[in-house]
Amino acid sequence: MSDTMEPVPVALDAPDRRDGRVYLLPPEVALAVKVALVTGRPLLLRGEPGSGKSSLAAYIARQRGWRYYEHIVTSRTDAQDLLWSFDSVRRLGDTQVIGGVRDDCRYVEPGVVWWAFARASAHRRGGSGSTEHPAIEPFADMNQDRSPDHAVVLIDEIDKADPDLPNGLLGPLGSNTFVVTETNVEVRKEPPTGPVAADRSRHLVVITTNEERELPQAFLRRCVVIWLAQPDADRLVEIGREHMTTYDSDAWNSADEDLAKAVASEVMVAREHAKRMGLRQTSTAEFLDALRACRSLGIGTASTDWQNLRQFILFKPQQPQE
Repeated sequence: MSDTMEPVPVALDAPDRRDGRVYLLPPEVALAVKVALVTGRPLLLRGEPGSGKSSLAAYIARQRGWRYYEHIVTSRTDAQDLLWSFDSVRRLGDTQVIGGVRDDCRYVEPGVVWWAFARASAHRRGGSGSTEHPAIEPFADMNQDRSPDHAVVLIDEIDKADPDLPNGLLGPLGSNTFVVTETNVEVRKEPPTGPVAADRSRHLVVITTNEERELPQAFLRRCVVIWLAQPDADRLVEIGREHMTTYDSDAWNSADEDLAKAVASEVMVAREHAKRMGLRQTSTAEFLDALRACRSLGIGTASTDWQNLRQFILFKPQQPQE
């Protein structure tokens, strides 16, 4: 066996993509997006892990030519992290070294909501004029050719945080304004630079939850809420076809169609098994992984490797839920 590994195709360099190139948008989800835009409310996506919640925001941004930002929530995230952060440690160090600080704005780091609502202000870190230390915009390469007046923000897995986080977002998202306490700078949604539709919002905040923790009722009442159901076998085949023809170089043929149907059928079996055992159900993401592995490695459902592959991806050993 050669010690030289084959080069990995570019399509596999990012298994969890945020480029927004592929998403089969169900009519009810498309309607929920429109309702969120005309009401100016956040769009809360509920559903099982791997059901496509996190991918929707990037797709909407790409399709509409809007800027895109995201923040993946952890147990340590609080509401302020989505608005701004302040490097008090660096400020203290600079004070001790140079004997004083003239501009506290240089220690402010804008969060994703700030970038979406007030891009110019975020570049200046809230300062009144130009700064020697402009903030670095997230996803700058992606956003450089997109609308300066519109943006989509993804707040991913909000249920991982303390309930204070969603409640802490109610004010800023409802009023489109907040105050950076360390500098006393008020951040407001910036006016558009060109003509925009007057009957809908210029910004869409997409929030996802995997239902690991119950969200506050006050927060739910302020959102447009939709549950993303796991797709059935036929829908899985459609999703697989779109993903493989977009990201993989090989053409899609009848053998691929049959393979996708076979893998989708196996996913249905795996989901029924998960229900009986009280386990998390096999997701769309896992279906795509299994399909890509079968196509790339030449593994069919009649192959001797199939039983192992289905265990690796579709029937993963899990502890029953308590």
